[in-house]
Amino acid sequence: SRLPVDGTIARGDEMPFDYENSPAGYELAKVDLKSPLESTAIDSKKGKALYDIYCTSCHGPKGEGQGELVKREKFLGIPAYKDRDITEGSIYHVIMYGKNLMGSHAAQLKYNERWQVVQYVEKLRSELK
Repeated sequence: SRLPVDGTIARGDEMPFDYENSPAGYELAKVDLKSPLESTAIDSKKGKALYDIYCTSCHGPKGEGQGELVKREKFLGIPAYKDRDITEGSIYHVIMYGKNLMGSHAAQLKYNERWQVVQYVEKLRSELK
C-alpha cells in the first residue's frame, strides 16, 4: 500500500497544533496564533450553540464567569472574559489543552468548531466591556 506524502493531512482530519502545552506555548499562541476562518466562514449561531453546550455551565451565557456550576459553588474563581488579557490564539490554546481548573475540550470540539467558539468568545468579550 502507498503511504501519504509527508506533511499531508487527510481531508476532515485535525490540523497540526504546533504549540506545546506549557506556559511558553500559551504565550506564543497568544501572540502568534490567528484564526484561519474567513469572516464569511464565521457562523455566530454555530459558535453560540457550541458555547451554550460546552462553556455556559461555567463561564455563563455572557462570558461573565457566572455559569450554573459557579452559582452552585461547584467551581469557584471562573474569570469574566473582560477581566482577562486574552486573544484568539490564547483562547484556542486553552480549548486545546485546558488551563487551571478547565480541562481540555479538544476531544469534544472539532478543529473548525473550536474556531467558531473562539470567535463567539471574542464577541462576548467585546460586549462585556
